[in-house]
Amino acid sequence: MTATDPHRSIQAVFRIEAPRLIAGLSRMVRDVGRAEDLAQEAFVRALEEWPKTGVPEKPGAWLITVAKRQAIDEIRRSKRIEQKHEALGREIDEPPEIAIARLEASIDEDFGDDLLRLIFVACHPVLPSEARVALTLRLLGGLTTPEIARAFLVAEATVAQRIVRAKRTLAKARIPFEVPTGIDRAARLSSVLEVIYLIFNEGYTATAGEDWLRPALCDEALRLGRVLAELAPSEPEIHGLVALMEIQASRSRARVGPTGEPVLLLDQNRALWDHLLIGRGLAALDRSEALGGSMGPYALQAAIAACHARARRPEDTDWKRIAAVYEMLALVTPSPIVELNRAVAVGMAYGPEAGLKLVDELRGDPALEHYHLLPSVRGDLLQKLGRFGEAQQEFERAAALTQNERERALLRTRAAALDHQEQ
Repeated sequence: MTATDPHRSIQAVFRIEAPRLIAGLSRMVRDVGRAEDLAQEAFVRALEEWPKTGVPEKPGAWLITVAKRQAIDEIRRSKRIEQKHEALGREIDEPPEIAIARLEASIDEDFGDDLLRLIFVACHPVLPSEARVALTLRLLGGLTTPEIARAFLVAEATVAQRIVRAKRTLAKARIPFEVPTGIDRAARLSSVLEVIYLIFNEGYTATAGEDWLRPALCDEALRLGRVLAELAPSEPEIHGLVALMEIQASRSRARVGPTGEPVLLLDQNRALWDHLLIGRGLAALDRSEALGGSMGPYALQAAIAACHARARRPEDTDWKRIAAVYEMLALVTPSPIVELNRAVAVGMAYGPEAGLKLVDELRGDPALEHYHLLPSVRGDLLQKLGRFGEAQQEFERAAALTQNERERALLRTRAAALDHQEQ
């Protein structure tokens, strides 16, 4: 064993324990930023002691005991929150063995509630979207600032500023460390699901850079979604989002060619699809539907993904069903991007001319002015109609708009292939 092995083991343990530790501490100190600081200080103590004593049998209990002692010391020094000081002081005055055993039991009991509270705090709508994503990955995903910066291709300083500002905003707004109820819960849940799906989407199709996929982000989003589904099992849209991510993630191996180039859905080798993930996704979709009520946007998107997952061959895909579900999705969450996706499905179900008619209706929409998939979709439909010169222009325009190098190369290849096909 090398000298670095103990540190790597401790880092792995901390990454697993950190969300639960920060959640428990946040409930105690009512400050997410301070809770993370206390967790980091406990981690430093672990790095000092565990290489000599070994990793404790219950590392989570060890870490939270150390962090609580530090918090109590601070309370004593500042002479604030006297009532909490007395209560916590009685806990630490117990013999260490009893305190650790009791603390571990209380952690297990409070874990779900604390973690659910932390998810709702980190994804609070008072924060801008990019700050919610960064804070969620930091607190719940256990990613470091450099890791988040690399994942989203932004400067480390930018990510660090987002996280610091997010903590300050939460503290200044005095966001309660609680699971909201009623209308507020519905609004906040929408924010939570949006953040998790933003993380997944950035991993599934990177917006910029040289990689088409960033699997680590997909894995983190899936893990967060699965945890949330366990913590709030009666929310159908949570299961809908998990279903959507499971099914989409099942295609990961088939979406990239031997040299890292993108492989489009209809060209993928479906034998490479992960049928375990498909099974999990379909089961999650069943759970969402079994809870009743009208299907939300994530469940509807999962239903579309399920149509693809159930088709053994591209030609077996039920495109009419997909087009109909997209029409339902457009009613639930109207947006030009949903309409563009519906146009693709209509083109597959009823012919490229029908799809092109819908796409052309979107060409003047300012929201899609710089969206590379609009000319990409239009180019595909024009190619199917034999209008190769126009299609080539659209693929070239799409290539100029995308920031992802792999996608740009694919679009340029498609444009070049049409050089000699114009009649």
